[in-house]
Amino acid sequence: MTPPKPPPRRDKASLWQHLRLFRRDILSSQPARLYRAWMAEFRTPFFRSYLCNDPALVNRILVERPDDFPKSNRIREGLNPLLGNSVFVTNGETWKRQRRIIDPAFEGGRLRDTFPAMVAAGQGAVARLAPGDIEVEEAMSHAAADVIFRTLFSIPIDLEVAAAVFHEFRAYQRTQPLLNLAAFLPLPRWFPRFHRRATSRSAAQIRTLITRLCEARAAEIAAGTAPDDLATKIMTTRDPVSGETFSTAEMVDQVAIFFLAGHETSASALAWALYLLALYPDVQDRVAAEAASLPDTPDFAALSRLKFTRDVFREALRLYPPVPMMVRENGCPEEMRGRKIAPGAQMVLSPWHLHRHERIWPSPDAFDPDRWQTEENRACMRDAYLPFSAGPRVCTGAGFAMVEGPLLLAMLAKHWRFERVAGRDPVPVAHLTVRAKDGIWLTLGRR
Repeated sequence: MTPPKPPPRRDKASLWQHLRLFRRDILSSQPARLYRAWMAEFRTPFFRSYLCNDPALVNRILVERPDDFPKSNRIREGLNPLLGNSVFVTNGETWKRQRRIIDPAFEGGRLRDTFPAMVAAGQGAVARLAPGDIEVEEAMSHAAADVIFRTLFSIPIDLEVAAAVFHEFRAYQRTQPLLNLAAFLPLPRWFPRFHRRATSRSAAQIRTLITRLCEARAAEIAAGTAPDDLATKIMTTRDPVSGETFSTAEMVDQVAIFFLAGHETSASALAWALYLLALYPDVQDRVAAEAASLPDTPDFAALSRLKFTRDVFREALRLYPPVPMMVRENGCPEEMRGRKIAPGAQMVLSPWHLHRHERIWPSPDAFDPDRWQTEENRACMRDAYLPFSAGPRVCTGAGFAMVEGPLLLAMLAKHWRFERVAGRDPVPVAHLTVRAKDGIWLTLGRR
């Protein structure tokens, strides 16, 4: 089963052309050779970039020697207005301190604790839908934002503050390019950065609203009335090395990335998963049959019944990885596949290409949820599956996402049937995540 894929339009492109095309239309703009190459070089007047598809190189960069390949500040240029000094963009000791405080909130039993909030958000998403044609990206953005605010701050998205953050973030991610011009120029740190007026305005609005939430929670913690949710856990956890907690200002940075990583990426994955179910009704029927065994208010143990739904969600993440590329900076002289790599080179790791690589995956463009039950494909998953990155910088919320995604997918498929709208197949483009150029339109009917 293969989702529609236009043929590649070109076989050569400069880095700048490549990224412009990547943003406009990921599928049809990509040179065919990038789905076969183990490594590709791009040149600009200021630096070299290398796309790495060789699993051994990816492992070296992300797992074996991550300190030698820190996050590139070129990607950070476009995200600074919203994310500030969050864990997503920091490096070195700052990043290590942030992770020591954040990670305990997402360990083991905390997923079980947050599960009722996920179920409530799923019930809200099911209830908001109506028969007819609907743009599911917006609907899934609402659902994923609801999950984040219920688990972080114990409030549903339809409250005034949460809803305002949701709408401002939608405006922000549509105005924010994957890379901006500053990412291509060797500007000194003191040089002023310029961002689109709409981008800066939306980022400021989001941070103002998040600050209100964090200040209110800090007051509740001081008064001993704070609920036991993720925000309280993070704000009260002390760094085991320094004994310090996050200040309110630091917490605002972290909540901004939780919203970006936890809402935008989940929304993207769920929307594409629903599109794939609409394309393949037999798969959708299997998900609905599995979901039929769920009670109206599932408990955490019910997740064990959603094995096929989990594989459907995994496959959607493979074909449409929410974060299409990651960039690391080479910190010391390297040799990769016989090439000398100078310090300062940009190492591009692209889940989009890695997940569809012709020399790694059997039938790489096919939608086949059953592939996850074969040893051959499980080996591919270990070597070339990066929806949440890998190594020390693996997404803190990966386990959270793999509970949320299958759960919401099952709850939606239990109550609704999704069908493709003829002539309105989505075109994937790269904003901050993989989204559809004109949205993902599906026809809904009650089951």
